[in-house]
Amino acid sequence: MLQAIGVIFCISLITFLALNIVPGDPVRIMMGDMADEQTVAQVRHMMGLDRPIPEQYTRWFTAMIQGDFGVSYAQKKPVVVLLGRAIAVTGTLAGGAYIFALICGITVGVLAAVFHGSLIDRGLMSLSILGISAPSFWLAIILQIIFALTLKWFPLSGIKTPVSYVLPIIALGVQYAASIARVTRTAMMDVLNQDFMRTAHAKGLDPRVIILGHGLRNALIPIITIAGTQLGNILTGSLLVETVFSIPGMGKLLLDAIQARDLPLIEGGVMYIAFICVIMYVLVDVLYAMVDPRIRLGGEASS
Repeated sequence: MLQAIGVIFCISLITFLALNIVPGDPVRIMMGDMADEQTVAQVRHMMGLDRPIPEQYTRWFTAMIQGDFGVSYAQKKPVVVLLGRAIAVTGTLAGGAYIFALICGITVGVLAAVFHGSLIDRGLMSLSILGISAPSFWLAIILQIIFALTLKWFPLSGIKTPVSYVLPIIALGVQYAASIARVTRTAMMDVLNQDFMRTAHAKGLDPRVIILGHGLRNALIPIITIAGTQLGNILTGSLLVETVFSIPGMGKLLLDAIQARDLPLIEGGVMYIAFICVIMYVLVDVLYAMVDPRIRLGGEASS
């Protein structure tokens, strides 16, 4: 937890400095070229942008940890409100893609390991290679052409109905499902060759109990690692998919904020993604100890 706090602090510092030292005056962009320099200077003073960078960062960071990300320069609304609306959409998309990736990835990985060396294994691994190689935005366009424009099974863009999420979820989740499948296969193959698995077979246990209860459970450490880190990738990857499908989530919000040099909104969006990623890494560490008692006992012994 202490490391997580340190990471959040470093990300906030780097983000703030990077956005405030790049060329471009957000006040000038906001007010347009017709505003005179005196008016621009007055607005910059009112917004506190003429103060030293360390003082600006301290004020911003203090407000941020209290849940106040400021007011959007372009939209004149609290950043928290704008992020809340976008997060609801992006969270639905990313959450659906994450569940899709977990279910498909683990299922394919287990099947490939159980049928190792067979035609099923080679076919599933070939599909996983294709899935990893296909960028999400390219797959999104292909899905639109086939299932929206040609077959007309799903809407082309927008999120008017829950069905509208189907194609974006698939486009976003396929690449991560393929990664999870390959890791699951490797982990399961290591476990299936262990002595305790042979003993379980010799006892005549149900094959499903052996595979899922003994095999998959002991292969969870690398699967948890890849699954935990993939959530952050899914959140960032969703920005491109949202753009292709014209979904009003974090992608569109941050893209508009970058074009308008809307610093509070950009900083708030970056910190939102950082918070989610850091929380996932902490949860992964906790799950390690829950799944493998050796990790928990090792930590207790060292303490």
